[in-house]
Amino acid sequence: MEHPVLLAFLGTGFTFLATVAGAAMVFFVKKEASVHAHKAFLGFAAGVMIAASVWSLLIPAIDMAREQGKNEWLPAVTGFLVGGVFLYLLDRLLPHLHVGAKKPEGVKSSLKRTTMLVLAVTLHNIPEGLAVGLSFAAAAEGGHATLAGAMALSLGMALQNVPEGAAISLPLQKEGVSKGKAFLYGGLSGVVEPVAGVLGALLAILIAPIMPFTLSFAAGAMIYVVVEELVPEMHAGEHSHAGTMGAMLGFAVMMVLDIALG
Repeated sequence: MEHPVLLAFLGTGFTFLATVAGAAMVFFVKKEASVHAHKAFLGFAAGVMIAASVWSLLIPAIDMAREQGKNEWLPAVTGFLVGGVFLYLLDRLLPHLHVGAKKPEGVKSSLKRTTMLVLAVTLHNIPEGLAVGLSFAAAAEGGHATLAGAMALSLGMALQNVPEGAAISLPLQKEGVSKGKAFLYGGLSGVVEPVAGVLGALLAILIAPIMPFTLSFAAGAMIYVVVEELVPEMHAGEHSHAGTMGAMLGFAVMMVLDIALG
């Protein structure tokens, strides 16, 4: 098997390219997706992240702790909660603005509105990159975690990154940004995934015994994003079942990928 850091880079590089592909939609789509389609995309991303947190991260973390002769649930619960707190702190400190929101979140900043829109998506991509990078590192360790399972997670993250890339480039164009710059900013919002993935893999290699904790940390960070950002946004305004159905589909797709390939 290749070096886990290289695998992590390749896996997160794939998810980054999916974000770039989504951002390229700005050159082909003349208007933003309908409200229902946007909610469905958000729901799909939420469903994928929830399923990935369970099958790709928490269950392997519990199995790995058992193999190491440790308490099965303590590293998973601790990592999960710390991951959520970590994203909470980032959410409070990093200046960012969600699409459709009037006021930015995080500390007060003089950053441009377009920059804060990009940072909002970047914030979501940190736990995704960590999850993919750590899954490849876990696969390199052997045991219950497999390379096929890591590849399934990478594919699932990539599938939901395509509409995520479009969700940043299209609103930026609406804000008056040129198509070229909107594409660039949308694509760059995914750069953090390879960075987070490689750093996570390096940490896992250097401190292998904490792998159950780090896998669970990524799961907690992703669930925070789902509950804090995706679910409220997909149900904002007029009630729609599109977000709920999208979440069901995303969960089912990621579950099938993980079970069939992992």
